[in-house]
Amino acid sequence: MIVAALKRDGYTFCEAPNGKEALELMRHEHPNVVVLDLMMPILSGWDVLQARELEPELKQIPVIVISANRAPEVATAVDKGICAFLPKPFDIGALSALVRSCLPAAGTHNATASGSDAEVPAC
Repeated sequence: MIVAALKRDGYTFCEAPNGKEALELMRHEHPNVVVLDLMMPILSGWDVLQARELEPELKQIPVIVISANRAPEVATAVDKGICAFLPKPFDIGALSALVRSCLPAAGTHNATASGSDAEVPAC
């Protein structure tokens, strides 16, 4: 669903089916924005955010967190310097608007989608 929406909006993207691969993609592909699900296998979105905090290059990448979790801990994600939080279920138009708003002004349209909504790995 997320990938289809990003494609439709003209973004190029990479997908990661789990947090470990998301971190690898972030390190090697340097996307302009990341759409990150908090609930992922191997490494959770929380783990990805913690690793991002320790690596200055990754900390520069804007992250949009998506999650069905609306618990107070989600405020912690905001403290980790994320660009936006989008609760599930969400309107795909809202995601597109957030991706646009989080992209660097002069950046290209590269995004990384990671999490349980990922479809087929591509990059």
